[in-house]
Amino acid sequence: SRDKFQSLQSLALHDIDIPRTAIVRGAGQVRAALRAVGGPPVVLKLRQGTQGIGVMLAETVEALESILHTLWSLGHDLLVQEFVAESRGRDLRALVVGGRVVAAMRRTAPVGEFRSNIHRGGSGRIVQLPAEYERAAVESVRILGLGVAGVDLLEARSGPKVIEINSS
Repeated sequence: SRDKFQSLQSLALHDIDIPRTAIVRGAGQVRAALRAVGGPPVVLKLRQGTQGIGVMLAETVEALESILHTLWSLGHDLLVQEFVAESRGRDLRALVVGGRVVAAMRRTAPVGEFRSNIHRGGSGRIVQLPAEYERAAVESVRILGLGVAGVDLLEARSGPKVIEINSS
């Protein structure tokens, strides 16, 4: 789960719904990545990171290219990911232990922020997950071979989209 791209690939191979995602390592890949994810706007993520650090929203091609060139100069590969507009500023976090969801919360971003991470000023409240979200969370943790994990899900029109598995 430490490598976001590798874990998303594993989930996609097992028919877990994830946002459309591409990895970009150079300027020649930007246009193809945008076509693949249907953007902009797009979410950019470092391959590794926690607490919302290294997660950015690029609303235009120009913003995307500026962010990418800055981070490439620092030696980072980046994920370009579909922006699920209907879930802007909120997500679900399911805590899976021993093959079952033991707790869940809806996280909501502060005004003006799209990231709902508690460490970024978001707030959380306990929720009961719908069955399809619970199944997606439990199956995602099983696929990655983890005993304990937090699963972040977006509430898309098509149903749950797993965006990240947290093992720490």
